[in-house]
Amino acid sequence: MRFSNPDANIKLFKLEPGMLVADFGAGSGEYTIASARVVGRRGMVYAVDIQQELLSRIKNTANKEELENVETVWGDIESLGGSGLKDDTVDAVIVSNILFQVEDKNVVIQEISRVLKRNGKVLVVDWKDSFNGLGPKSESVLPLNLIKELFEKHNFSFQHEIEAGAHHYGAIFKRKS
Repeated sequence: MRFSNPDANIKLFKLEPGMLVADFGAGSGEYTIASARVVGRRGMVYAVDIQQELLSRIKNTANKEELENVETVWGDIESLGGSGLKDDTVDAVIVSNILFQVEDKNVVIQEISRVLKRNGKVLVVDWKDSFNGLGPKSESVLPLNLIKELFEKHNFSFQHEIEAGAHHYGAIFKRKS
């Protein structure tokens, strides 16, 4: 099994053309770009990150690939309302390699819930282990059972796990109506 592959993970997430997607903590933008290819011209992907330089890179990559359905949003997913997106507007949210490093995971999940339409879905991809320093410090790793507890506490139901790579797990949740 290879390292985590955003294109493969997005395929397993089953996005559809025309969907509105938010990539929280978009970072390098690999999930943003992979999602934009799937949702097509009728869809939109909002790349939300607090680092302006990363958002500029994402926009440049989207422009090079002629993906006009990527909008970068300078925002702080660690505060309620911080993503800058409106309530109940997106069909899906992606949080990849972010939850292990945020201080208040509950606020991030509340923000996901706020922007997500009823019955919308979430893809969580995160580290299984530290892997001798390749990933986060051992004490920062969030096991899947803890992620499940956090999301279920905020009115999400666990749908299923996906094979997200050699060092990552993937989990899909659905917002309850």
